[in-house]
Amino acid sequence: MSTNVLRTRDGWWAVRDERAVRVETKAVTTAELLADRDAVREAATSAEKGTPVADLVALPPVTTPCRVVAQMVNYRSHARDSGFRGEIPPTFFRKASGSVSGPHEAIVRPAHVKFLDYEVELGLVMGASLPVGTVVEESDLPSYVAGLVLTNDVSARDVQLTKTQFYESKSYPTFTPTGPYLALLEPEDFDRLIDLRLRLSVNGVPRQDRTLADMIVRPAQALTLLARFQTLDPGDLLLTGTPGGTALKAPPKPVEKISALLPPAVKWKAFFKGQAKNPRYLRNGDLITATIATPDGRIDLGEQRSPVADAR
Repeated sequence: MSTNVLRTRDGWWAVRDERAVRVETKAVTTAELLADRDAVREAATSAEKGTPVADLVALPPVTTPCRVVAQMVNYRSHARDSGFRGEIPPTFFRKASGSVSGPHEAIVRPAHVKFLDYEVELGLVMGASLPVGTVVEESDLPSYVAGLVLTNDVSARDVQLTKTQFYESKSYPTFTPTGPYLALLEPEDFDRLIDLRLRLSVNGVPRQDRTLADMIVRPAQALTLLARFQTLDPGDLLLTGTPGGTALKAPPKPVEKISALLPPAVKWKAFFKGQAKNPRYLRNGDLITATIATPDGRIDLGEQRSPVADAR
């Protein structure tokens, strides 16, 4: 069964139900912790009563700097929302690791961003090096992936679309809330990945709700494709895409065809004029709640509660 690990300013903790036991380790980084799994197991099976989890302030369980890579349009429901038809080529992009923030920190909207969006995503945390040229079969996943984290790929849509710029639009500080838990998996847990259910709500209103059965390119294939050109190391993070339900939706096909004939400046001005009427984009004071878990709770990555705040 998976073991949930929490990180605070005081170190690492193994979580059992609503209590946490300190992991006796010298590890500072996630990679160092993954190399000290015995200490995690010892804390997880300790008879010590522990500390209430509610009394601990969670930091992101993925330490930085690290590589943060993400998959684009990797759920069928998101592909439909985005207007894709037919086969979708697997696509990756990088995020700055400086965007990684705690699970309950405020997501800060930069002053120049008007259309802020959310994307709940399952994050894979690497436990071993993935050299260029590696082929990963489903049975190989436990050899490369140490655990899972809950993430939110926050996106500045006006930057992303007008500049065709994923790196900037998704890399501002606080744009990758991560945690609260790093779920360290046992080999048998990987068979349950397909049952993981991703949920996100804004101010208590459900926005996203899908299982990994909706995923197009699953983790083993994604790592194989990524390894054609990218090395990953222990502690690196791969975000595996988001389900449908984001604020951004593709315009109807007739509108899309007409807008394609317009000069870019005119096209985007008209598009965002329409988007300004969309109430689903994030605003100052909103609260995003996100979870990822299997129905039986065997794998449960905890809950993120992220308020949205405007930059001062």
